[in-house]
Amino acid sequence: MSTKREPFLWEALVSLLSLVVAIGLAIVKYETAPHVPMLIGAFVAAIMAYRAGYKWKEIEKGMMDGITNALQAIVILSVIGVLVGVWILSGTVPTMIYYGLQILSPKIFLVATVLICSITSLATGSSWGTAGTIGVALMGVGEGLGMPMPIVAGAVLSGAYFGDKMSPLSDTTNLAPAMAGSELFEHIKHMVYTTGTSYIIVLIIETVLGFVYGGGSVETMGRVNQILEGLSSQFNISLILLLPPIIVIGLAIKKIPAIPGISMGIVSGAILGVIFQGNNFGQILNAAYNGYISETGVTALDSLLTNGGFTAMLYSISIVITAMMFGGIMENTNQLKVIVDKILQKAQSDGSLIAATILSAIGMNVVLSEQYMSIVVTGRMYAQAYKDQGLHPKNLSRALEDSGTVTGCLVPWNTGGAYMSSTLGVATVAYLPFAFFNWLTPIVSIIFGLLGITIEPIDEAVRKHLDMDETEAETV
Repeated sequence: MSTKREPFLWEALVSLLSLVVAIGLAIVKYETAPHVPMLIGAFVAAIMAYRAGYKWKEIEKGMMDGITNALQAIVILSVIGVLVGVWILSGTVPTMIYYGLQILSPKIFLVATVLICSITSLATGSSWGTAGTIGVALMGVGEGLGMPMPIVAGAVLSGAYFGDKMSPLSDTTNLAPAMAGSELFEHIKHMVYTTGTSYIIVLIIETVLGFVYGGGSVETMGRVNQILEGLSSQFNISLILLLPPIIVIGLAIKKIPAIPGISMGIVSGAILGVIFQGNNFGQILNAAYNGYISETGVTALDSLLTNGGFTAMLYSISIVITAMMFGGIMENTNQLKVIVDKILQKAQSDGSLIAATILSAIGMNVVLSEQYMSIVVTGRMYAQAYKDQGLHPKNLSRALEDSGTVTGCLVPWNTGGAYMSSTLGVATVAYLPFAFFNWLTPIVSIIFGLLGITIEPIDEAVRKHLDMDETEAETV
């Protein structure tokens, strides 16, 4: 019978490499989902753990612990899917998009593009949905103005990813704090410092570019007007329908936990939907489970509004489960530890640890071709290191989102880069220099870390909570 030992560095790297190769082949070569390749990675990680002397029960416990760590994120993702479906049915999301489009002005087109995409993405929690609908319409407007398409695409992406990053409806915004061990709304509040700084810089840059390229006349406003007319014909638009997101934001400010806060948003949205749209209980239940299906005949509008529902989150939920099986094995059998220990030999200070986290997440986007994996794998790799360094877990969750969430679309073979390039009709390498928010945010975050700006130490209450979670996990 073999004696349990610390895994060798090469064994841990074989586990990680198996995941990278399997996912890379699946996504880049065969264009299929990453779920089964992640199971292959978990299988190889289990073999390496067995080589190091771990028994199957210990390996299995690692998988179960990994899934357990993600249960809160899974519940929140499920509730958010319900919320999006109900908010679209009730007219809340359409109202947010409708009024967002009203700020469009030719003289400030690029800034307006960033703001419109920000509002839309904040409302839907989806950078992909925003770029594929409103983003496409704005690309047409930019073309009518005679603006270079890569610059317009960069503005679309900057706004879309800002909203995705800061929206409590976004799956990545929920995933990052789940991996780090922080709370959703404290994570969002902590991102304001780095994200806000990057966003202000982006708005200044877009304003300058607007003066340079914004001298034309809008000839393709018809596409935007078509969306506005479609929204007003399909829904009763009213400022009162903005009440549900105001309620959710207000509850977040009051530090109400995410799940009850989002649930109140669902209830308020459903009630207003009955009043303003004439929805019945059956329609609400159907939208909550299957999402809303738009059939206006306006392609861009139908694509934007056909969204939400519990079932829409099953893809993300299943990715989280399979990824955490791999992550749980790697963590509980100390394979991540030997990799991180090697990296941490070079990262002794708080700033260097944060820089290492950000660069690792970007590297994961390059080699794993998937932003979910970038957040999950990097988060599990560094969670213990932040605790040992005495840093609050929200520093880690912010670093994950400041890198993993925003840089996937800058990699041509990443799912984000491939999607955005084909959707906006601009090559990834062409729009990359102008997607200012996406590459500025990691830089700003590294600078904040190196200078110690808004880097918060762990408080005693959080430390006890994390220690309690570890103790409970050990006794299961």
